[in-house]
Amino acid sequence: MKKGIFFQKVGKTSVIPISFKILAVFLCLLLFSNFITNYINMLLNRKYMFSVTNQLLVKELKEIFTNASNQYEIFKFSSDVESSISSILSSAKKGFTHDHSMLLGVDPLGFIVFGVSADGYEYKTFPDKEALAKIKTDSENGIAEGSMYFTTEEGRNLAVYKYHEDWQCFLIRSELLSDMNADSNRVFLIICIITIFLIAGFLVLGFYMFNEILRYLKQMIQSLYEMQKKQSLDLLDLTGAPNDDITYLGASFNSLSSSINNLMSIFRRFTTRDVVEHAYKNHHVGLEGSQRELTILFSDIRGFTYMTETLGNDIINLLNIHYSRTINKVHDQNGIIGSIIGDAVLAIYGALRDNYHNKSLEAVRSAWEIIKETAKLRDAIIARRAEIEEERSLTEAEERVFKAVLIDVGVGIDGGNVFYGNIGSIERMTTTVIGDNVNAASRLEGLTKIYHLPIIVSEYVKDDVSSMTSQYRFYEIDTVQVKGKTEGNKIFFPYDTLQPDENLEKQFEDFEEGLQNYYSGNWAEAKKHMRKSGLDVAEIFLQRMSVRNLPENWSGIWTMTTK
Repeated sequence: MKKGIFFQKVGKTSVIPISFKILAVFLCLLLFSNFITNYINMLLNRKYMFSVTNQLLVKELKEIFTNASNQYEIFKFSSDVESSISSILSSAKKGFTHDHSMLLGVDPLGFIVFGVSADGYEYKTFPDKEALAKIKTDSENGIAEGSMYFTTEEGRNLAVYKYHEDWQCFLIRSELLSDMNADSNRVFLIICIITIFLIAGFLVLGFYMFNEILRYLKQMIQSLYEMQKKQSLDLLDLTGAPNDDITYLGASFNSLSSSINNLMSIFRRFTTRDVVEHAYKNHHVGLEGSQRELTILFSDIRGFTYMTETLGNDIINLLNIHYSRTINKVHDQNGIIGSIIGDAVLAIYGALRDNYHNKSLEAVRSAWEIIKETAKLRDAIIARRAEIEEERSLTEAEERVFKAVLIDVGVGIDGGNVFYGNIGSIERMTTTVIGDNVNAASRLEGLTKIYHLPIIVSEYVKDDVSSMTSQYRFYEIDTVQVKGKTEGNKIFFPYDTLQPDENLEKQFEDFEEGLQNYYSGNWAEAKKHMRKSGLDVAEIFLQRMSVRNLPENWSGIWTMTTK
């Protein structure tokens, strides 16, 4: 999860915080309710204002009408019409409150007898003929005064009128509606601005409060993203979380996570690591497989029949101790357990994509670790025997038990193209590896008993490891043709140069010299070097060369009569 311009992003998708959504919805509702409320209030106030304005216009019109009557009497006395009209207009102008306030004296034909407006505009005729026709009709019907609306270039006007008999015109006092609305609009705008500022302040406060309330939700989301990134389920940290629905949601997730992890832990014990990872990522495991280049390790306990006869059911406890150590060493080197059959373990290297190129090297390392762990177990058993013998002698039964529990193993390693995948049915399937190289690894393990070596590897493994490191020196042991095969294959012993033994190296040098003479048919020289080496493996060759004559058509390949 990375930070975008405004929100965090997963890939190209923005993750919008729930607090932002809540605030956005709340803000929209708050603004909508405020604007609607203020608008309704403005309309109601405007209606009330029109009513009040109408009353004021009526009051002013009465004063103007009275003044016009007085000025008409003065006019009759002085014959100065202009002075009388000027007095009427001057008195009316004092009551103007807006930019387009107006008083008109309009005769029935629509001509302006006199008039004045706040903006100084002078009309010659009444601008709205329809409105004039209406008040004329009302006057003919005996209605000489009232309210009306008329239109000018500036807009619609609210007016009150009354017919003056002396001046023989309609006295019309009007106000432009837009002027009247301007005040209410101004108030509405001010209220809206104040509302926006208040809401902005509350929004900041609300954002802080929501973030504080939902802070554990944010932590949960971040933890879930980390889990998704690692493709693993962990527990959410709910330390100090409040007692609310979000905490309950987190606790429910932790409960579900624990259940799934327990199931996954059980699942891992019964299947291989790569299958578990595939199932976790793809949520599906099917009957599928392919040809893969893998390295196979086969380990077997020597003398298992004697151990079973001696220990009976207790053999299970011993096997569990041995397998616990063996499997850990396989997993430490990125190997996976293909199968456990009685006293034998088959391990696979290279099935995990991240260690494909190191597969043979890791197999050889695992083999030596298995040999070391087995030796440690034997040493612990021997030490325990010594403790008992300091106090008393062992019984015959105890002697048999101690002999039985001294585990010794052999390890064979081969590699190459094999079939690796799931076989069975959709109801019950297992992961397996099939191929000649798998069988060859088993046969190489069998050869460790014959050649008295802990580990034997194929030429494939030797070449693969040598291309990766010089840690191991591979001593050639023999060229054998196993039963059922038509070609001979070289077999090797991997010597770890990080744990040097000069005497052992000298012994193998003598053995190698003897082996080359053995291959070439110079058995007399071969015997001399074999005896000089003093290795147990040399005894096998000395037995073979005990015959007087070299076999006909000697190729240096020894044919095994058993698998």
